[in-house]
Amino acid sequence: MDKYKSVGDIDFDPQKDDINFKICDKNASSSFQYYNDSKGFQYKGEKLAIEEKLKSLKIQGNENSNGYITVRFLVNCEGKAGLFRIQAMNFDYKEVTVDKNLEAQLLDFTKSLNGWIVKEINNKKIDYYQYITYKIEYGKVSEILP
Repeated sequence: MDKYKSVGDIDFDPQKDDINFKICDKNASSSFQYYNDSKGFQYKGEKLAIEEKLKSLKIQGNENSNGYITVRFLVNCEGKAGLFRIQAMNFDYKEVTVDKNLEAQLLDFTKSLNGWIVKEINNKKIDYYQYITYKIEYGKVSEILP
């Protein structure tokens, strides 16, 4: 195991990840999370901009789909996102298989978001982990978290 790895770090997978995605500090002693500074979730236009963009696409899945779909990823020191991973859970927070078409649509949507704000800690631009959880009710996104 890499001595710099932390629980939850995402390893590059050539079958899933863009080989051109740049990790700025591969030797960081720990991974930062979006909440490691006092600013929390940061996106140009805030969460409202993401909600409006999603609304305009009218993404929908099977009406029997209910639960949460979480997309976790790394935002690099340039504000670009990569290393996307998905987890689906029911309302009891148990891992489930969901509508694969809906999952793919939400992954593509999340990958299209390009307003991530660069974070700095101790005056140094950092890579940080971010996530978006989509609450699904009857095949539609009813809420975006956090």
